[in-house]
Amino acid sequence: MILLSTIVALSLHADPKGGNATMKDLVKGIGASSGATDGGTSANVVNGIDLSRLPFTPDSIKQVVLSYQPQIQACYEETLAGKDKAVEGSLKTSFSITGDGLTALSKVDKKASSLKDPRLHDCVIAVLSTMQFPAPPDGKSHPIEFPFNLKAVH
Repeated sequence: MILLSTIVALSLHADPKGGNATMKDLVKGIGASSGATDGGTSANVVNGIDLSRLPFTPDSIKQVVLSYQPQIQACYEETLAGKDKAVEGSLKTSFSITGDGLTALSKVDKKASSLKDPRLHDCVIAVLSTMQFPAPPDGKSHPIEFPFNLKAVH
């Protein structure tokens, strides 16, 4: 049985000398998905993961979020690019997985997060908003809390 609120943790590391990507570059690849056909059956493939073959479990939710790690890391690196020193901290995020496996109500809990950069928050919310998951078998929305611990790699 899936708990209505699933909490999973993830630690992302970013190189403070990370690239020169612009915000436009960061969001253009977000949510890249492709429909694949296999013997007449349509598969929902997102970031190399066939969602039609995954159960709706805390582990599969974590797997999908991890597949978006490059986009979250790019958000973090873009934020670091304008800073003189490396910024480290946490972002507590939340979103709902809808009955059809899409995300809704994506947000950063500003009070519970130590990283206060609005630009970082906006970029992470853009990534969260494009995530796709296996559809819950009960067809209901499921709230998710997902904390990101972000720090630079030297």
